[in-house]
Amino acid sequence: MRCPKAVPGTESSLQGWGRLEAVPSRACRLSSYRDAVDLLRSDDQTRVTPRGLGRSYGDASYDDRGVVLDSRGLDRYVAFDETTGLLRCEAGVSFADIVRTFVPRGWFLATTPGTQFVTVGGAIAADIHGKNHHRVGSFGEHVVEFTLLLASGDLVRCSRDEHAELFFATLGGMGLTGFVVDATIRLRRIDTAYVTVDYRRSRCLDDSLEAFAQGDGLYEHSVAWVDCLATGKSLGRGVVMRANHATVADLPARGSVDPLALPARRPWSVPFAPPVSPLRPWTIRLFNEAFYAAHPDHGAVVDIGRFFYPLDAVRGWNRLYGPKGFIQYQAFFPRATSMQGLRELLACVSASGVASFLAVMKSCGAADGGLLSYLEPGHTLALDIPWHRSAAHMRALSGAFDAILLRHGGRIYLAKDALTTAETFRRMYPRLAEFQRVRKRADPHGRFSSALGRRLGIVEG
Repeated sequence: MRCPKAVPGTESSLQGWGRLEAVPSRACRLSSYRDAVDLLRSDDQTRVTPRGLGRSYGDASYDDRGVVLDSRGLDRYVAFDETTGLLRCEAGVSFADIVRTFVPRGWFLATTPGTQFVTVGGAIAADIHGKNHHRVGSFGEHVVEFTLLLASGDLVRCSRDEHAELFFATLGGMGLTGFVVDATIRLRRIDTAYVTVDYRRSRCLDDSLEAFAQGDGLYEHSVAWVDCLATGKSLGRGVVMRANHATVADLPARGSVDPLALPARRPWSVPFAPPVSPLRPWTIRLFNEAFYAAHPDHGAVVDIGRFFYPLDAVRGWNRLYGPKGFIQYQAFFPRATSMQGLRELLACVSASGVASFLAVMKSCGAADGGLLSYLEPGHTLALDIPWHRSAAHMRALSGAFDAILLRHGGRIYLAKDALTTAETFRRMYPRLAEFQRVRKRADPHGRFSSALGRRLGIVEG
């Protein structure tokens, strides 16, 4: 059903994946992009916020001052070229559906984040990245073109050759330039639904970074789990996992099993948030010791789901952090300063008395031209920090992390951010003013907005 024109949307409470707050919002479930056109043209005052599957961690995909455009109903494929791997689909198509549909046909996403429960439109808005950024860049590198619905209700086709300025503002623009209606993306060929993984246990941060440096030219995918509670000579120790897509010859003898068949796996579920989170420093310390001990140096053949999307096996895993939720802080440091920056950040986490259950480090390659895109050559470290303390304490901790990033020329990732200030964001993203000029031309009255956009001063308050 289309949203009513006079009072668009239905009342609901929305939140980010970090579950820090539930904000009363008017959500409009779209069945066609024309629903959004009708809404924009029927009322030139209403602000709108695009939303996919709600996997941004902070306040990027909701707004209590306007209407949230829920894109999940725009989930149709338009065309696929079996020779080139070019897929055109609506913006609400999820990565999970692409994996389910195209892996059995010998195609996979060119790059993917740690969950398949994101939409194509959301992936463009956040310019997502995966474990192979050092080789293939961010998602934007594999977006050929997209259709953007502007605040005026007009549709614009954007690519590197057509409306290029708007194309690069929308990549990583967090839905603040317009609403992505559909997109053409490039998939990559695969021979099997598996990857070959080399597991290497690292003794310290230097050892982990050395493993990245040695493997970046040999492995398409690399990621490191980091023990954020380790200190002293063991600071930054972890397990480095480097992988390539498996050929049929790499697979153990499996009889008549189709090498492109995805193994069936029944997910676990966390049905509700416990009153007290089990993720405490002492339980995390026990987990870290067990995980480190369980991963000696070895090689293995692992299916795509287990390697790329391990947390998807636990539905609602974000509830484990308890009723107050958590922040995910993803820090990027350029290569020249990453060693010192990562060392200072890990030391700060250890000294703070908090513990990150999931601390993940990745190696990064070239930037893709998005005005607010996140990565360039260097390293990232993502931390999950349970909200066990007061708001003042958590803001102070986030501010301490920000100060380390600023000292070393780093930046935070907008799809994860929940607490950074507008002044800090401006210092981290030098192309912000350029983005705002492009956005002003596309949306002169500031119709597209979000709680994040206002908090960080990207859009007008």
